[in-house]
Amino acid sequence: MRPELVDKLPGFGTTIFSVMTRLAQEHGAINLSQGFPDFEGPQLLRDRAAWHMNHGHNQYSPLPGVAPLREAIAVKVADCYGARLDPERELCVTPGATEALSCAIACTIHAGDQAIIIDPAYDTYDPCVRLNGGEPVHVPVTRGFRVDWDRVESVLTDRTRLLILNSPHNPTGTAWDPEDLEALRRITRKHPLFLLSDEVYEHIVFDGRPHLGLLRDPELYKRAFVVSSFGKTYHATGWRVGYCAAPPRLMSAFLRIHQFTNFSTHTPLQYAIADVLRDLPEHHRTLGAFYQAKRDTFLDLLADTPFRLTPSSGTYFQLADYGEISDEPDTEFARRLTTQYGVAAIPVTPFYCKPPNDLHVVRFCFAKDDATLAEAAQRLRAVAPA
Repeated sequence: MRPELVDKLPGFGTTIFSVMTRLAQEHGAINLSQGFPDFEGPQLLRDRAAWHMNHGHNQYSPLPGVAPLREAIAVKVADCYGARLDPERELCVTPGATEALSCAIACTIHAGDQAIIIDPAYDTYDPCVRLNGGEPVHVPVTRGFRVDWDRVESVLTDRTRLLILNSPHNPTGTAWDPEDLEALRRITRKHPLFLLSDEVYEHIVFDGRPHLGLLRDPELYKRAFVVSSFGKTYHATGWRVGYCAAPPRLMSAFLRIHQFTNFSTHTPLQYAIADVLRDLPEHHRTLGAFYQAKRDTFLDLLADTPFRLTPSSGTYFQLADYGEISDEPDTEFARRLTTQYGVAAIPVTPFYCKPPNDLHVVRFCFAKDDATLAEAAQRLRAVAPA
């Protein structure tokens, strides 16, 4: 008799990113759906990766990552946020931010625990909570895509173990204001819960605003796992190198999970990133301005169309309200954009547990060459009602 396989994630299919990218490939569409650049990262980074591959850095790295990279991250964090991290006890390099998110959830969520997820949310959070026996509790944002902190607090129970946060926010492109941090402090002073802060777009914030991450706030950081991504920062999403920062007592638990999940991250790439953090810090310091120029170009190109666009505050994503064009569900509208007009976008409702019925919004990725954005905009100007 053959054993029966019990699905641990019933109801979860292929991610919307894979679905739309495949559809774009099938129809030869410009892919503004999945979040990856169509240009290369710094030449120095690629040169250093090749150098380290050719000079003996090809074996396992230590569990928390190579020392030069952890030390370089600590310098960057101090420079950007004024936080003094111990690279030996508060940092771990991971094979992508997703693995860091998974490990942080695994070491905080036990059977029966609740984790608060603010919708719309990156689609990794919910299944990771479920795989660890936890119960995801989804709290929708306001109509303006801001966190409703009163509503967040209203769902907290004695089983709430973790609050998952994301700023700058995927998919909406919003970024926190000082009032958000103050509301979070107010909540955590009354409720004993851990924080998981997904900050992979930390260096992509616009219009002169600072990135208000948890590393800026010692009170919040004491209970937090802060996750970031070098793939986003260096236009190299396929490299899959990220990191987690956490206080020593939390990092100790994180490393025990990481040890049996992946253990080691690509060694020569770690050394290459360490070199670039040291020798080319202006890259991450100017990344916001670089992407703001692309955001503004994209907004200008679509200014005379029926799409309604409120400028993104961060990330390399721009929401577009198509309500003046069609009342189709966003999944159908995104499919029609791809198949009929040759531009792939991401519908926003798949990021919700219970999406609003009247949400007519799609997400475009503007991390593309200007020529790509211009061609995409020309095609989008031709979009007509169904």
